[in-house]
Amino acid sequence: MAEPLWSPTPERIEGAHITRFMRRQAAGGVAAESFEDFYQWSINDREAFWEGVWNFCGVVGERGVRTVVEGERMPGARWFPDATLSFAENLLKRGDDELAIVFRREDELRRELTFRELQGEVGRLQAAFRSAGLRPGDRVAAILPNVPEAVAAVLAVASLGGIWSSCSPDFGSPGVLDRFSQIEPKFLLAADGYLYKGKHFDGLEKLAAIQAGLATVERTVVVPYIAQAPSLQGLRDAVSWREFAGEGQAPEPEFARFPFDHPLYILFSSGTTGKPKCITHGAGGTLLQHLKEHQLHTDLAPGDRLFYFTTLGWMMWNWLVTGLASGATLVLFDGNPFHPGPEALWNLVAEEGVTVFGTSAKFIDGCKKAGLEPARSHDLSRLRAILSTGSPLIPESFDWVYGSVKRDLHLASISGGTDIVSCFVLGCPVLPVFRGEIQCRGLGMKVEVFDDDGRSVVGEPGELVCTAPFPAMPVGFWSDPDGTRYRAAYFERFPDVWHHGDWVQITERGGVVIYGRSDATLNPGGVRIGTAEIYRQVEQIDEVEESIVVGQDTGDGDQRVVLFLRLREGVVLSDALRDVIRKRIRENTSPRHVPAVIAQVTDIPRTRNGKISEIAVRDVLHGRPVKNTEALANPEALEQFRVLEEPGK
Repeated sequence: MAEPLWSPTPERIEGAHITRFMRRQAAGGVAAESFEDFYQWSINDREAFWEGVWNFCGVVGERGVRTVVEGERMPGARWFPDATLSFAENLLKRGDDELAIVFRREDELRRELTFRELQGEVGRLQAAFRSAGLRPGDRVAAILPNVPEAVAAVLAVASLGGIWSSCSPDFGSPGVLDRFSQIEPKFLLAADGYLYKGKHFDGLEKLAAIQAGLATVERTVVVPYIAQAPSLQGLRDAVSWREFAGEGQAPEPEFARFPFDHPLYILFSSGTTGKPKCITHGAGGTLLQHLKEHQLHTDLAPGDRLFYFTTLGWMMWNWLVTGLASGATLVLFDGNPFHPGPEALWNLVAEEGVTVFGTSAKFIDGCKKAGLEPARSHDLSRLRAILSTGSPLIPESFDWVYGSVKRDLHLASISGGTDIVSCFVLGCPVLPVFRGEIQCRGLGMKVEVFDDDGRSVVGEPGELVCTAPFPAMPVGFWSDPDGTRYRAAYFERFPDVWHHGDWVQITERGGVVIYGRSDATLNPGGVRIGTAEIYRQVEQIDEVEESIVVGQDTGDGDQRVVLFLRLREGVVLSDALRDVIRKRIRENTSPRHVPAVIAQVTDIPRTRNGKISEIAVRDVLHGRPVKNTEALANPEALEQFRVLEEPGK
């Protein structure tokens, strides 16, 4: 039996939100001796569970009498159909002089906003948007760095019933237009540029091109980020941020309440297989799910400082912002996480007293490869939890965190996606952490693993599915009135069941192991292999900085495994290194996992959220056009892979 890497102390268990929540339910007659028992209750009696979350987390609003209508329809269930609430009111209910936001930029620029100051900024923006004609249902598109203005703006827009959509300023204009042209925004928010790796990038020329492609935009508001007073000449109907929002005495924001399913966000899929899907999320479902994940699964509370390294182009920004509803201070960062050195974010964590540090598996692996030992070099006394997402966190990265960061730490690998703006599987502060394993399935989320025949399995890999409705399901796709595209995206593989597209395994103790995206699984000799199994072995080799592995059809009904490596500077791929890699993979996995081809590249294509794009590389190898290179941060990297278009090469 494997020993846990970490177990919560009795004191920590006793003081956790989830312990109090479980006891409150027990007082109402719920018999649950363990977390697993409680999880089973949460999926068997979903009405009572989600009512309990609403009450325990102190949602401000009218809940109404009914909890769910047609509660078994997937899709089609309607949660809290009589409820009304204001998303912004719930995030701004703490109006005191404690810090709401701490902002840090890679060049050490620092700003603070108290809850009272944030409320005032939202009041000014609300009045400005209302005066400019923003009405419920209008779309506001933002191309902004991760700055306090973005948080204030999203709350002002939500308070008026507007719908927020955003991307990061490093997107090219075609990528922005691929997204925003589909939703026809009335307002456009943008910065005059951005900073990355010590370089300033002007954004105004690109903004003019974006304006030209968005005829519906009536007003553009420009945040001065690079220059104090950027010139707005050449921009249509553009004003500066301060000119738009005004200064002086801030009016109290007003909070109109809207139905539970009123659209709050339009988020976009990565778009690597075609035009990005416009996934529309409701205010109530987003709020309730985030409160559950923050308070019950992360133990977030007033006094905490919540940091997630993200941009406005990733759903983790939306997840981060909701931390305000639990009274936590948001720590925002903009820039390169390794600039001027790999210790940059650890400096921030120590200096700002971060208690919950959210990042990516790639960042953790990068710190490990850089030889960092934050436990020795930084004061991490306030750090209580590290959250990791974006790709599977390999077992060796668990070892590094507990060996080089902090021994008494809740390390939570989490996974979900833009599709639900939240998680299917994640951490739990009262459960032990086992090496290489996500702790649990989300409360209220009936997550299972199906084999190819649609049978639920435990202890063997298969497709991650959710077999019962939950409040954070999208309210639909934008411009998809009959729901055809929505149903095709998630419900075609297994009728009436959400098929998420991850290749995973539920362990006997209820944990979860993710092997990669199911559409990127390898299939040599008819045996399905998750790409994470190979990454785990390859990226432990010192010479390897990063890798990407794909399956290439051989023309005879079979497939070969092709591995590409980005090596450390100055290292050249040799036959000896190939032999080391093949031996390691064979000894630690199986002969089926061993790549037929191992090649060196100087760069690996990734989406703008930082995820490597196996599908794009696979398309190149098969001579197929990559459908949307604008979804990639570095599409030029694909050229290196064309040398292996033919299986014989």
